[in-house]
Amino acid sequence: MKSKIQIPHTPLAERCRPKTLEEFQGQVKLVGEGKPLRMMVENDTLSSIILWGPPGTGKTTLAKIISEATDSEFYKINAVSSGVKEIREVIEKARVNLQHFKRTILFIDEIHRFNKAQQDALLSSVESGEIILMGATTENPSFEVIPALRSRVRIFVLDELGKVDLQNIVNFALTKDEFLSSLSIKLEDEDFLIFISGGDARTLLNILEACVLQEMTKDEIIITKKIIENVVQRKNIIYDKNGEEHYNIISAFIKSVRGSDPDAAIYWMARMIEGGEDPLFIARRMVVLAAEDIGNASPNALVLAEATFSAVHKIGMPEARIILAQCATYLASSPKSNASYMAIDNAIAEVKKSELVSVPIHLRNAPTKLMKELGYGKDYQYPHSFENNFLSEDYLPNELKIKQFYFPSENGNEKSIKERLKSLWKNKKKYD
Repeated sequence: MKSKIQIPHTPLAERCRPKTLEEFQGQVKLVGEGKPLRMMVENDTLSSIILWGPPGTGKTTLAKIISEATDSEFYKINAVSSGVKEIREVIEKARVNLQHFKRTILFIDEIHRFNKAQQDALLSSVESGEIILMGATTENPSFEVIPALRSRVRIFVLDELGKVDLQNIVNFALTKDEFLSSLSIKLEDEDFLIFISGGDARTLLNILEACVLQEMTKDEIIITKKIIENVVQRKNIIYDKNGEEHYNIISAFIKSVRGSDPDAAIYWMARMIEGGEDPLFIARRMVVLAAEDIGNASPNALVLAEATFSAVHKIGMPEARIILAQCATYLASSPKSNASYMAIDNAIAEVKKSELVSVPIHLRNAPTKLMKELGYGKDYQYPHSFENNFLSEDYLPNELKIKQFYFPSENGNEKSIKERLKSLWKNKKKYD
């Protein structure tokens, strides 16, 4: 009996693609009652837009729904495989459509991959209204779309789909899809399916369909965590470089290093490496961490982190994992201080809240004769001319001269730094 079931050639994700805004899941801030994209459809007031959001959040689907609801001719091209020639062909068709009072939507997937010349080719037609441009991108348009094109479109940000949205999509597929609804399917671990999809509806449906097809010979299809893991061929190492788990794991890694636990740090690093994370991303985060969380308690930490970044860049994987591991365990084992990090934040806060005061005249530069005549640099005393290369001078303006922004800790090398500063500035009662 099972062998007689006709398996559809069209993927489940395409079969379940919403046809109306009522069927669409997520993005309530854009398509809910009274929201901009819904109003655009209901009032038939189309304008060129760019949809920016993670994969599988409905960018293509929204463009198709809008074109159907507004009786527009819809053309889709992909920026990876198309260029100016394809754009011009659509523009010519759009001009013909305009003569018959019909609008044309040009949907460009991955529009961020178009170079400047390709994006320039769109400007005139978008501005004149010959085409309604709908671009989709996973990258920030502020960096990937030229300013001239950005100024001619509205940019809408799509959020990751939430758990309820993804549950609704699964339920729709199981109950409304003609093929799946004809089978006896029990989804035993829906939470894991949603988790492993990384919030991508297309991935979610692709995995669900693959699980069903794998178990097709059984009278009752029970989709377990084990079956899902087998389908995606990844066990426990669930890591979406653009999704929530990316941020969760790098957060766990940084907090483990900050917390001086090299074992935890190396475990989370292993999760990132096995998940396919860019090793330079890991190295870059360690450079920042070395200054932010270790600082002058162990100044060599920043030196090692910078050397690690350089070495990883030159060596590449898989050997780079050894270099990353050395740096991570060193940083985790080092004495900690965030005093330098706090010092710059304290100083920036002071700059923002206080009136900006003039640089004391004795500290000013005097490159010209006039400046020298005005007294710039006069009475400046050169520390190297004094015993121990130091004198108790005022380097802050009078209004701030009692301020202290840097508070050295008692940890590692910073303890001796604190003692030295306290000795030097005892007259000003700093660093007590």
